[in-house]
Amino acid sequence: MRGGRGSAGADQGLGTALAAEHAAVYAYGILGARTTGRLRAAMTTAYNAHRARRDQLRTMIITAGGTPAEPKAVYELPITPSSPAQAVELAVLVERGVTGAYLELAATTDTTLRKMAALVMQECVTRSYSLRPEIDAFPGMPPRTAPPSPEPTATPATSQ
Repeated sequence: MRGGRGSAGADQGLGTALAAEHAAVYAYGILGARTTGRLRAAMTTAYNAHRARRDQLRTMIITAGGTPAEPKAVYELPITPSSPAQAVELAVLVERGVTGAYLELAATTDTTLRKMAALVMQECVTRSYSLRPEIDAFPGMPPRTAPPSPEPTATPATSQ
């Protein structure tokens, strides 16, 4: 975003989030074209969600007096999906990337933007989990190596 009137952190955060949404829309366009059945339906739902967020961010930037960045013509994808497993892998990577992009907005002083960022991150994690039910460390946190084992509990002694 250029020339906005908001705080520098919010302006930068909106621009970062918009760039991530542009990339997500591109990736899900590819994913929708390379999948079928229920997986295609999930990719289409995600595509529509990211398009709506992209449009919302563009409107917010324009309303604040800024100029939203336009999408690139082509994005380099980390995976060119040719199987359902690769499509899921790319979708999970996209959702993780978008989640990370919204972290900057979650750190602004504007409570409305912070709330929006938190909700978007929640949506992305939910979408990712629906495709691959596993939890990664939150961006910036160390990875979990193994689930914590439960503490042993003492069994009550019975008197006889």
